[in-house]
Amino acid sequence: MTTITSAGITEHYLETARHKTYYLAAGAANSPPIIFIHGWPECSLSWRHQLPFFAAMGFRAIAPDMRGYGNSSVYKDHDSYRQELIVADMIELIDSLGEEKAIWVGHDWGSPVAWNIASHHPERCHAVASLCVPYATVERGIDALVDLVDRTIYPRDQFPVGQWDYMRFYEESFAKATAEMDANPSNVIKLLFQKGSASEYGLPAFTAFVRENDGWFQGLTEAPDVPLDEDVITATDLTVYANALTKNGFFGPNSWYMNHSANADYYKTAKNNGIIDMPALFIAAKYDHVCETVNSRLGEPMRGKCRNLSEALLETGHWMAQEKPKDVNRELVKWLATRGILDKLF
Repeated sequence: MTTITSAGITEHYLETARHKTYYLAAGAANSPPIIFIHGWPECSLSWRHQLPFFAAMGFRAIAPDMRGYGNSSVYKDHDSYRQELIVADMIELIDSLGEEKAIWVGHDWGSPVAWNIASHHPERCHAVASLCVPYATVERGIDALVDLVDRTIYPRDQFPVGQWDYMRFYEESFAKATAEMDANPSNVIKLLFQKGSASEYGLPAFTAFVRENDGWFQGLTEAPDVPLDEDVITATDLTVYANALTKNGFFGPNSWYMNHSANADYYKTAKNNGIIDMPALFIAAKYDHVCETVNSRLGEPMRGKCRNLSEALLETGHWMAQEKPKDVNRELVKWLATRGILDKLF
């Protein structure tokens, strides 16, 4: 069933024998697809500023709820959230559109999905773009991330795994982390969805202290109530996010962090030894203090693996597509134009 939402965006379901994917779409059904993949702990709503914009440009703009989120299938075991299965969901999605290729855009945990599609299924890609998370990082597991930690900010004796400490907390205390988030999803969203701040530049990210604090919320059993940052999301957006996470819980979203070994093994099976030849874009967020790429080595593997790479830097925090959507849209269009992708598709 398809129903009309806002700004010309429609709702859709794809059901196969293995999985159900809910997605939002805008633009003519026979237009070239550009598929936006959200991260943790979001849903298709995260791309509400991109869908009508790219539809107006002539694309079929699509944003799915990833597995474990929103109206897509939810699973009760960690193994069901490994990258290989998630990529298969996206290949089923593009198959259902009757399209051979798409432009894939990812953010946060959506970034490794987009990168893995490009590296494992290059024949299904016109191009690939990522917001905040560079290639050949999360895909290779937490040990690879730790090797790239900026030790000028995170001395090894004090921060053995740097800003990725929270990932270890999931592995060691999954039930506790999930229960604390399930206790008040609305407050979790308000706490997380804050715009970037220059005042924290060069300081350890809060994610580096999660195990020391015995949880995300410094000993509290649920997220504290903080003011809504309406520069990132509105009260209406908050309701959509909170309702989805209340319905499904955080088990699925958090389980994405429980497959580092399996994801690393999957990365090793990429075509062309993981080299990506297609046009690729990485947009860094200057004030994303967890995925910091301006001064750290986090972007080095990507620069060695992507042979047709463009990079941009925005003065924004982690939630850039929502905090500064016009800037994100501009950088994507500039890349598509200068790399000849628009000429190829239209």
